[in-house]
Amino acid sequence: MSQKKKGGFRLDAKYLKMSMEYRNLIDILMSDKDYADIVLYDGEVVNVITREIYRADIAIKGKYVLLVGDCKDLIGPDTLVIDVRGRYLSPGFIDSHMHFESSMLTVTEFSRLSIPSGTTTLIADPHEIGNALGPVGMKAMADEIDSVPNKVHLVVPALTPDCPDLETAGYDTSSKDMEDLLNYKHIIGIGELQGFSNAKHVYRNTPEIITDLLASTIYAKSKNMVVDGNAPELFGAELAAHIISTGGKCSCHETTTKEEAVEKLRQGVYLFMREGSTQRNMAECIRAVTEEKMDSRRCILATDDMVAADLETIGHMNEIVRRTIKEGVNPVEAIQMVTINPATYFGLDDVGVLAPGKIADIAIIDDLEEMAVEGVFIDGKLVASKGELLIDLPTYTYPEQVKNSVKIGPISEKDLEIRAEGSTAKVRCIEVIPDQNLTGKLEETVKVYNGVAEPDVSMDTLQIACIERYGRTGNIGKAFVKGFGMRNGAFAESVAHDTHNIIVVGTNIRDMTLAVNRVIELGGGIAIANKGRILSDMRLAVGGLITDELDGHEVSSKIAQLERLVKEDLGCKIHAPFMHLSFLALSTSPIWKITDKGLIDVNNFEIISPIV
Repeated sequence: MSQKKKGGFRLDAKYLKMSMEYRNLIDILMSDKDYADIVLYDGEVVNVITREIYRADIAIKGKYVLLVGDCKDLIGPDTLVIDVRGRYLSPGFIDSHMHFESSMLTVTEFSRLSIPSGTTTLIADPHEIGNALGPVGMKAMADEIDSVPNKVHLVVPALTPDCPDLETAGYDTSSKDMEDLLNYKHIIGIGELQGFSNAKHVYRNTPEIITDLLASTIYAKSKNMVVDGNAPELFGAELAAHIISTGGKCSCHETTTKEEAVEKLRQGVYLFMREGSTQRNMAECIRAVTEEKMDSRRCILATDDMVAADLETIGHMNEIVRRTIKEGVNPVEAIQMVTINPATYFGLDDVGVLAPGKIADIAIIDDLEEMAVEGVFIDGKLVASKGELLIDLPTYTYPEQVKNSVKIGPISEKDLEIRAEGSTAKVRCIEVIPDQNLTGKLEETVKVYNGVAEPDVSMDTLQIACIERYGRTGNIGKAFVKGFGMRNGAFAESVAHDTHNIIVVGTNIRDMTLAVNRVIELGGGIAIANKGRILSDMRLAVGGLITDELDGHEVSSKIAQLERLVKEDLGCKIHAPFMHLSFLALSTSPIWKITDKGLIDVNNFEIISPIV
């Protein structure tokens, strides 16, 4: 970027422009020659610095907050005065940890659905497209950010796959990629260090991973960038080792109990309290504040994974704040958890508070308890009102180089067989836990026909498989699962955290094979099969994870239609079935999971047989 000399220093164009803008703000405040562009008149200002609410105006000039207080002297003949009496003025909301891929939406379409509910900043971890495509996929996502009005920042994975001995990704990311990635636009740090989540077993079995992660994190620290942690069920020495692996400033969004929350806050961890579409941990985590009276400055609300339908129907961060208030948290304190707290953690000095010189990203709230967002300003411009986006967002189409990520041919029914001896077999079975990444472990007895262990629909013991889709190994992992309640058919998808091989669950091998082969034919996506035919499908062209062929509303409608088929035709009992299935491949989250290499005992860091 070009540099110009200013006051004895060399400033690049961005900071030279800021210097001129700030001088203009000072001139307006200190003279009577110019006025504010907009004054939000007589609102109830939510001050997240002092944790109070009081009546005041907010004057806006360009994209900046000019003054919070009595702004009558800043009103000129061309100033737009908006009467906000009786309404609350809050900083725009920040989602501190999320994945666009889980919504199956592009950055543009996620923004389209989330901005009207007050979200003005997103911190996204392109972990999923990184596993599938590596740096080319992550950079493509960063390129899209140029076309959206909200603030979107990326924190990239330092390692893919998370457990190299237990799974296969499309690209093996390591410290060799960090210099290139961390100097790319819109990338502000390293995402969740899942590679050291299972601290004890990683140290004992793959210590070279720790060395490589430290090379990446220390490089990020040298650039004053953040490094997110990922420490499910870690305490004591293991938690301490994980904190150190991030360079000492650690976050964690995988906390599921009050006990964990207390321990992590005491150790200086930034507690990202997750409340997404299928993983809901805030109510348990917030007990550290409401019951133990712990300081909430390091408590941050995040969604991690949300589906399009939820964004469209219930909202985004405003809904998470509402739930937090219902748990007994002071409304301003809850708002701090989506504004000043995350801004402080990420070093985002220009957002998160309403104060002079800050960016005028503002949520106008009608009802504080219900978090009903009436209007949204981004960069000093009204961009949404009464739940409707007021600006046009261009349709974004991803380049061909990030498509066609499925590199395998069709599979056969024989490929999915689980061989066993005798007339019955005792099998290991993953137990689905609704609204959690965590799973249980069970042993069930199933019948064996012609040497093949069969699912038992009457006992909800279904078959699950994970098929490596990048053409690197030809692996197929097979096991059993309990918790879907399906009576018929099968469904498959190329969304399977975090390596995103093809995952399928079903009541019979025939329909499972049919669904998998349809996903392969689509080049990535979702497919539902029953009684030997495909009922419906959806193509996810970008990395097998995202569609750039449908807008946000169309994705929401299509997923709703697919979920209805899974519920009504297949008999599935669990809500958000595609997201629940996708997390059964998450090899860093206890207790049992499935990858392309087989059934994974996460706690013991080993591959185990599906037959006892």
